[in-house]
Amino acid sequence: MSGPRPLVLHPERLLPAEPSTRAVALELFDEVRSLPLISPHGHTEARWFADNVAFPDPTSVLVTPDHYLTRMLYSQGVALEALGVQPNDGAATADPRTAWRTLAAHYPLFRATPSGLWFDYVLGEVFDVEHRLDVDSADEIYDHIDDALRRPEFAPRAFLDRFDVELLATTESPLDGLDAHARLAQEGWARRIITTFRPDPVVDPAVAGFTDNVAMLGQLTGKDIARWSGYLDALRQRRELFIDHGAVATDHGHPSAATADLAPRQCQQLLDGALAATLSTSEQELFRGQLLVEMARMSIDDGLVMQLHPGSRRNHNPLVFARFGPDRGADIPGPIEYTQSLKPLLDLFGNDPRLRLVVFTLDEATFGRELAPLAGHYPCLVLGPPWWFLDSYEAMLRYRRTVTETAGFANTAGFNDDTRALFSIPARHDVARRVDCSYLAELVVTHRLELDDAHELALDLATGLARRAYRREDVR
Repeated sequence: MSGPRPLVLHPERLLPAEPSTRAVALELFDEVRSLPLISPHGHTEARWFADNVAFPDPTSVLVTPDHYLTRMLYSQGVALEALGVQPNDGAATADPRTAWRTLAAHYPLFRATPSGLWFDYVLGEVFDVEHRLDVDSADEIYDHIDDALRRPEFAPRAFLDRFDVELLATTESPLDGLDAHARLAQEGWARRIITTFRPDPVVDPAVAGFTDNVAMLGQLTGKDIARWSGYLDALRQRRELFIDHGAVATDHGHPSAATADLAPRQCQQLLDGALAATLSTSEQELFRGQLLVEMARMSIDDGLVMQLHPGSRRNHNPLVFARFGPDRGADIPGPIEYTQSLKPLLDLFGNDPRLRLVVFTLDEATFGRELAPLAGHYPCLVLGPPWWFLDSYEAMLRYRRTVTETAGFANTAGFNDDTRALFSIPARHDVARRVDCSYLAELVVTHRLELDDAHELALDLATGLARRAYRREDVR
């Protein structure tokens, strides 16, 4: 084919093929397509918004940090350096334009994938690109986006206004000084861009540098972190700081959902071993499990919503991890068990509505077998949306079809985009809303749901459930 190929984002994309069902889905989607975007969990960087300066080039913002893109290209033999990913040894990488051309040359790899859907949306809806990305159009599109990034409406804060992002949560370590959030608060952005408390570096003995991290925690708080009670006091103090900077949630990325309810003497012994780096693998798991229970206890006191994201076998490729570090696309889902693992925590707090525990999974088999029944019973539990490898058209439809009959809609947390790719946020919400409206339309045409109820649910799935799950009904 000669000449540039037009980029077409079909207005009815992802909606059901059957005409009557599609008509209902489109009616529902028309009502929610322009609602505000609520992002109560994600990994964008607070400094982007505090500095509010232009991103340097298309590659550094759209390609290099996006492990969804880089992992696919790496699987087909493309070196990460060719995509601008910097090795730990400081070796040279491709310049931004060359890396962009590499993406364009391999862009057919993303046909019918979530990454392809999101990226096409970003090109067409965010940057008003008119042509499909390929070898011939690569430079034209690069220049077009590079020019757009220099304009005021593409500055980070302006982007939030343009796409009506009502709430955006970043995620920080307890050791973070939250300076960027402090600057945002001074400029009136404190209730819109909030932080999330991610304690993994100081509660997971398997994390590199754990002992030094906990020592720093003690220095920051003035607490005796060598004593179990002092260690917990230090964590409470840092949680208070995060709450002062707008936090509504904690986030826990543990390898499993294991929880524990141990006596103080046992807890002290585990802490001693963790600080001495002598814990066995099973003891590390027990330590993490006890900390989840302690975090739940603290959440009942201070109101922070707990998020549990277990099940990722992180840094599975040792060569990539050694050369490039974490978050380079080598994290792999694995099987996980919830019913017995969560029982110590649920025995203590499962019936307490003051606790809000949003549970995610990468193991689809657990949605129907464990998580929907658990969330459909325990007052504290809310089922998180499909996450990471499951954040896709097919998986999101399977999720709704699997969990709704057991957990209903009210025991789910709506949608959150869980991304570090800022410009893809509206794309991800667009896909989620189309999927949810498609599912509701199926219920309507099979006479399991009345149309007026479907309209109410479409609004709830787009915004209401997320506001309630994260206790932000006051934000409009």
